[in-house]
Amino acid sequence: MIFHIAETKLRMPTPQEALPGRAEPIATARTHFVNGRPLKGPYPESTQSVLFGMGCFWGAERLFWPVEGVWVTAVGFAGGLTPNPTYRETTTGLTGHAEVVLVVYDPRAVPFSRLLKLFWEGHDPTQGMRQGNDVGTTYRSVIYAPTDAQLAEARASRAAYAAALQAAGRGPVTTEIAPAPPFYFAEAEHQQYLARNPDGYCGLQGTGVACPAAPAGDGAGA
Repeated sequence: MIFHIAETKLRMPTPQEALPGRAEPIATARTHFVNGRPLKGPYPESTQSVLFGMGCFWGAERLFWPVEGVWVTAVGFAGGLTPNPTYRETTTGLTGHAEVVLVVYDPRAVPFSRLLKLFWEGHDPTQGMRQGNDVGTTYRSVIYAPTDAQLAEARASRAAYAAALQAAGRGPVTTEIAPAPPFYFAEAEHQQYLARNPDGYCGLQGTGVACPAAPAGDGAGA
């Protein structure tokens, strides 16, 4: 069967279309370029993690590593079908993965709500399978979280931000919020890319609409 890449980039691949991937993880950096901490852990017991997809992961990662209370960040892929994909494979649209940032943080030092505010205000969550000039499923807006409490808070914040966007004349939010699937680290060259290449590409743009505090306990929705 012949697939047209332009078409596959705008829809999720079926299991029959997805690239096979590989059993072993691809090589990546050992430590964070900015803070020197181990990318793959071990992480302190006090930390929690979340995956944010908001377009090109180079610019998205840079938003989070300077935040006090964030222990380490890393870029990679999640939410698709292909195990242990390479960056080049994800660009075909045939893995189903989104580019995401792993944020490992200490909730005693930085509340999850602050990370959510950075997420919502740091990109345009109304664009579906794209972010600005970056087009395809890889660039969709996602929040993948491992705990029920995080998911409920993320859904409440989505509802609050959707109302703010609607009031500003923006379209509906297309962000997917779901339990965290497997996370696959991207190659070393992509980790903390904009710290090593300060003039590198970053197409990330917000809407200019501030994210209000979410109503307590409003975590309904998928």
